[in-house]
Amino acid sequence: MALPVNIDELLHGNTVEWDRIELKKGWNPEDIIHSLCAYANDINNWDGGYIIIGVEEEKGVAKLPPFGLETTQLDAIQKKLFELSNKIYPTYFPVSQPYLKDGKHILIIWAPAGDNRPYKVPVTLSEKKSEKAMYIKRGSVTVKIKDGSEDERRLLELTARIPFDDRINQIAKLDDLNLQLIQSHLKEIMSLLYDESTRIPFQDLCKQMKIAKGPDENLRPTNAGLLLFNEHPEQFFPGAKIELVIHKGKVGKDYIEKIFTGPVVKQVRDSLSFIKSNIIEEQVSKASGQAEAVRFFNYPYEAIEEVLVNAVYHRSYERENPVEVQIHYDRIEILSFPGPMPPVDKEMLKKESVVAREYRNRKLGGFLKELKLTEGKGTGLPIIYKSLEVNGSPPPVFETDNDRSYFLSIIKVHPLAKQIETQIDFEMTKDMTRDKEIIINSLNDADKYLRSLNDQRWTQVEKQIKSKINDIYLKVLFYCVNPRTREEIFKYIKIYNNSRNFNNYIKPIIEIGWLQYSLPDKPTSKNQKYITSDLAKRLVESNIPGIRRIPVSSSNIASVGYDAVNKILEIEFHHGAIYQYFDVPKEIYDNMINSASIGSYFVYNIKDKYKFVKN
Repeated sequence: MALPVNIDELLHGNTVEWDRIELKKGWNPEDIIHSLCAYANDINNWDGGYIIIGVEEEKGVAKLPPFGLETTQLDAIQKKLFELSNKIYPTYFPVSQPYLKDGKHILIIWAPAGDNRPYKVPVTLSEKKSEKAMYIKRGSVTVKIKDGSEDERRLLELTARIPFDDRINQIAKLDDLNLQLIQSHLKEIMSLLYDESTRIPFQDLCKQMKIAKGPDENLRPTNAGLLLFNEHPEQFFPGAKIELVIHKGKVGKDYIEKIFTGPVVKQVRDSLSFIKSNIIEEQVSKASGQAEAVRFFNYPYEAIEEVLVNAVYHRSYERENPVEVQIHYDRIEILSFPGPMPPVDKEMLKKESVVAREYRNRKLGGFLKELKLTEGKGTGLPIIYKSLEVNGSPPPVFETDNDRSYFLSIIKVHPLAKQIETQIDFEMTKDMTRDKEIIINSLNDADKYLRSLNDQRWTQVEKQIKSKINDIYLKVLFYCVNPRTREEIFKYIKIYNNSRNFNNYIKPIIEIGWLQYSLPDKPTSKNQKYITSDLAKRLVESNIPGIRRIPVSSSNIASVGYDAVNKILEIEFHHGAIYQYFDVPKEIYDNMINSASIGSYFVYNIKDKYKFVKN
């Protein structure tokens, strides 16, 4: 079965770093078993590597056309490879596949990172009872670990530890992976596996791509598989989205927001396309005395692309914080959580080149590199600095704190750039309402309608207005119908309690008058609580007769209500349908409302488990 990579790109080191590729003219079992052990141990979380047999190395790159192997050698080597794999402890089997390149046979061995680190292999194959040792990669060199060394300590710390993106997702099913998305990826990178994907069983395809793991009877997707090949990964990872906010003036009170969801690659491409079309602009400056005008961009696209992709790549998907893009009149800020992996700290971020020792998302990074959305290790910051310098822009600013709890990138506008008045279509969905004259570009606009509409008119436009308001604001307003402390609010919305998040999610709705102080004369009092104003209660109550529903943050579900007397759970979906589920215990409703992923809770705990009617 073909490998899920482009072989030509691999042989030229375009999508996989040369440090992760070994070129072998012929078969040397002792060297190869040591390299397999090193790739399986994957001490830097680079996701293993590749051994290419039949290709010579020349000045650190592949010498092409290849030296090649005889057909009889291919069969013999693959049998010996199986024998070698049985000498690795614990059990580890790489994936191998022969290819024909320029009329010559070569064998590519894919050795992904193992799930049961640390691995050991015999030091020598010439003795029947050989000492076993651990091996790692140091750059492109395979190194035997010395007893008591720092490398041994680091590797032992990784015992059975699997990066989050490479773990099995126990609540997902294989059907949650989308075949069309997988095939689209394979076709884009021009992998030979694309042709085979139409003929082989789906579970075999997923196993070959390492996006599903486990025994055949309980094969489940990995987190990386869901992030890349599920249409709504936010149902499994609530923070898997990009929130973009455009501030319309210097004060920051009026702003507009757009949220990008879907597979992470789609998020990245959609958000970059939006920025390129609506924010980035080439401008011309002609100074007196100069023969030629100066052409420049207010923001160089390459720098923004690199910063945003790095934020998506290096963030944690265990956290519910989205990647935040804040576009101000004089800068673009991109914020992700948490911060860089040790040993990178805020002092190192002041340098123009930083090479991380470890990576947080080894699988996700591999797919992004295949799509050429990110480069090899250590290239990100230099690309950003260089593109800004070429454009004549100020250098970037990179920030974190002592706890590495966040990573903030700031790209400043070109000093000669004029402020661009962006005109953007903020119609988030096409079927929200027939009232096209409702235009909401800021909280002030929403507040204007909230104050002016009578009950009948409010019922007609309620859904559209709510759709324009950040889900977190609605969640805060719902929770604060009863007075709540700042700590209680942040715990409920599952976001870190810090001044940045307070300014982003609490302060705007205080300033607009939707959230009020319990002690208005003492706003900084330690006893301060926050309560939803009577006006804003319109936003968290439904005017539809019967069960009162509250808006929820979900890609599929718009609002949820519960009738405790009759045990009826009412759910409104974004497509407009309303379902009532009968004999539902109150704890099911409570658990759903407080679930990290309301959509997933519905699928696994309510759907097909209770009688229902569709209204």
